[in-house]
Amino acid sequence: MIGPRDPRDASPSAIDAVADAFERMEAVSAGSDGLNLILWTDRPRAAEAARLCQRNVDAGREGGILAGIPYVAKDNIATTELPTTCGSRVLEHYVSAFEATAITRLRNAGAILIGKSNCDEFAMGSSTEYSAFGPARNPLDPSRVPGGSSGGSAGAVAADIVRFALGSETGGSVRQPAAFCGVVGVKPTYGRVSRSGLVAFASSLDQIGVVGKTVHDAATVLEVIAGHDPLDATSTDDPVPRYRDADERGVKGMVIGRPKEYFPSTLDPQLTALCDRALDRMRALGATVRDISLPSTDLAIPVYYIIAPAEASSNLARFDGVRYGLRVRGSGLRDMYDRTRSTGFGPEVTRRILLGTYVLSAGYYDAYYRKAQEVRALIAEEFRRTFAAGVDLIFTPTTPTVAFAHGAKSDPYEMYLSDIFTVTANLAGIPGVSVPIGRLDGLPVGGQLLAAHFDEMAMFRGAYALERALGAEAHR
Repeated sequence: MIGPRDPRDASPSAIDAVADAFERMEAVSAGSDGLNLILWTDRPRAAEAARLCQRNVDAGREGGILAGIPYVAKDNIATTELPTTCGSRVLEHYVSAFEATAITRLRNAGAILIGKSNCDEFAMGSSTEYSAFGPARNPLDPSRVPGGSSGGSAGAVAADIVRFALGSETGGSVRQPAAFCGVVGVKPTYGRVSRSGLVAFASSLDQIGVVGKTVHDAATVLEVIAGHDPLDATSTDDPVPRYRDADERGVKGMVIGRPKEYFPSTLDPQLTALCDRALDRMRALGATVRDISLPSTDLAIPVYYIIAPAEASSNLARFDGVRYGLRVRGSGLRDMYDRTRSTGFGPEVTRRILLGTYVLSAGYYDAYYRKAQEVRALIAEEFRRTFAAGVDLIFTPTTPTVAFAHGAKSDPYEMYLSDIFTVTANLAGIPGVSVPIGRLDGLPVGGQLLAAHFDEMAMFRGAYALERALGAEAHR
């Protein structure tokens, strides 16, 4: 478990932890059935960081709350030590000139970056099948996807390579793979964690999130990376609580909402039963469960797939072969643009750029993009009213199914529906966490807790309580 420890014990375990992480990484990557969770590593640099940790401890210097703990970061989070390719050929071999604020804060807390994790190209996907460097596989069943787009991060934690990893969220890309891999995934409130150094997909939705082996691991890491950053104008200066303290507070007296729209008749009855078991455990701990309604939920997917591609078409215009990344020479400037982007971008990114450009075009902007923003505001207002009415947390399934087989969802819209229970939190900007609540056909099921803006403390109270109440049942 991540947390404060005797600094005299930190340095030897740091060296061992980094060595063990690389050994485990190599073991799960070997052979034709390798999981392909990690794209880029620098073992000598990581080993040197571990040795430096030991020297600091020997000299009596404080090592930080995460001293000597190895981790991986999603390949769309900028690092100066390792490539940042976003899982795309258009940025193959690209190394950033600066690093993300979250990376800096983790280093200052003593954590050791050992690799960059696989992801859907430019974070556009729900399965990590759309990486230009090959699909990632689920450690619990390699024939199935680990979810996406942060599938490499969730898989690395589930495969016991690291105890925590950084991912990114635009429509559920931390919580959904965490659910598929049986680990904890946290999406903070929009603005709680700096986006500086996160390669932009959809700027009004993008966030850096955390995958952890336990709730405590995720809470500790979020505590480290959260807080105002002058490099990100959207980051808030709200004080960051000690999220670890949420473990001591429990859920007695809290009101938990169960929205009917997240439990449709088409949902697998066994999955519904696991969710209801989790709610029963929360009742036994003193919480009140209240049936609620969020009537605009069914509009979330179409709204998301207008807003996100629209912003993506603008953000990805910079990848044209002129300043950085791939350049495919042509007969002129326009031909060079066409060749570079056609060669560098995969089919899913191309699809979303085309869709986004269409909805922003003359004659369609008001009919699509403006209307989608109006509905987005309606979704956010429904959450606001629900929390204002005395609901402390909202509980839902994280995903409508367990992890599906590779290649099972060839239809784009069917793939998009994998995020049907997660995109609402991104549209509203509220925090959410996925916690393992059981198994269905041997595969993990995640339960999702949503809280009001900047009330991660309530979210973690519920997550800690649920994790403790279910115990080993959450993993069988």
